[in-house]
Amino acid sequence: MKFPELETDRLELTQIRENDRDAVFDLFSNDLVVEYYDLATFTDISQAKELVSLFSSRFESSLGIRWAIRIKGAPCLIGTCGFNSWNSKMKNAVIGYELMPSYWGKGYAQESVKAIIGAAFSGKLPCESIHRIQADTIPGNQGSEKLLKRIGFKEEGLRRDAGFWKERFHNLKCFGLLKHEFTTT
Repeated sequence: MKFPELETDRLELTQIRENDRDAVFDLFSNDLVVEYYDLATFTDISQAKELVSLFSSRFESSLGIRWAIRIKGAPCLIGTCGFNSWNSKMKNAVIGYELMPSYWGKGYAQESVKAIIGAAFSGKLPCESIHRIQADTIPGNQGSEKLLKRIGFKEEGLRRDAGFWKERFHNLKCFGLLKHEFTTT
């Protein structure tokens, strides 16, 4: 199965490669990036290598997909985005994304997330056509919530103590976007 690379006005969304390991480590070893994330801050490059392998195996097993976010003309990964899981039978997916803080506030996250949502809803991904995309945030992650709402996600409710990481339970706000609600503008 060929990895579907995508392009926007300013970005290239490509497969995360083994040589992205250092950039993945820089991303996930940043406390600001993983503050609301379900994993601890990376402390060793081997963790990045394992994550790159996990992203690759999820795609090869048709369980999900993760893209490297790159600015056109610059080979360095500045973040990742993708579907942590998808279910072709149920026609739904769960989205995730993160960027290096130096790229926050420039519209890159919105641009990349809209591109992958458009691809999912148009049936251009190996998971075939998706009808619903879900995103979960931890209360307080205002940047992510604003991004989701700008794209058209609807807040659907709070799932109490639905996540457990970093030695404690976390409430999760659930957001959903249906195919007919999505606009590319």
